Formats: sequence, C-alpha cells, structure tokens
Amino acid sequence: MTMTNAIDPLEWVPASGHQLRLTGVHFDAVRIEGVRGEQVAARLIEATDGDAGPIVCEVLGFRWMYFLLAPGEVREHSWPLGVQRFGGRGSRTVTYIGIPALDGNTWPLRWYSEPTVTTPFVGTGSLRAVLEDAGL
Repeated sequence: MTMTNAIDPLEWVPASGHQLRLTGVHFDAVRIEGVRGEQVAARLIEATDGDAGPIVCEVLGFRWMYFLLAPGEVREHSWPLGVQRFGGRGSRTVTYIGIPALDGNTWPLRWYSEPTVTTPFVGTGSLRAVLEDAGL
C-alpha cells in the first residue's frame, strides 16, 4: 500500500517541534523585526494570493519574521535598512534559523506562511517589490 501526502515536506522542515537549520545551505533568509515584519508578510501574502512561500514568525521577544529565500538569493540583491540578511557562501558568519514543523507544538516558532510544493521559497522579486511599495 502506497501512502502519499498532499504536500511533500521539504527536507529541511522537521517532522515535529522545531530544529535549527544552517542558512546558505537549505535556504537564505532575510529578517525583519516586529510589526514592520508582520506588515511586510501580510502584504506579501496578499500580493501572492496567499501563496507567499515560507515565512517563520518568532512568537516571543522581538517577534522577528524570517522570509526564507532560495539558497544564493540574499547576496544577489541589495536590501533596505532594517532588513537583515543571512546566507550565501563566502559569508564570514554562520547563522542558524529555527524552523518549525508543519503540525503540532512548535512554540515559540510558527509558520506565518508555509512552504508549498508550488512555492518552496519566498520569491525574491515579490519580497523586494513589497518592501519598495512599503517605502522600506
């Protein structure tokens, strides 16, 4: 008997809880703090008709929003002030990002927008357009 999932989880998404993943390997990331990050995420989701790709939200503290891009994308572009970038080979720093499972208890992380088969990463062009439209 063969079982198939509606969405095949990406190899870097844990089966339960949450795990740290190295940026620049499975994905690159840009990070935006608090309300500003939530506004950018909401605008991106609206602009992509609900299929924005993976956005991880920290529930506590500064409430960072992590927008997960395809590996190698973060260094290909300039980013506005207040947008922190992580990833890319040749970087002098190593950064791990917490990735929640698709289901179950993932506190203190949660998906603001999940990766899908059709959108395994946030589109860099779409994210940059939203940042520009928002005056960021």
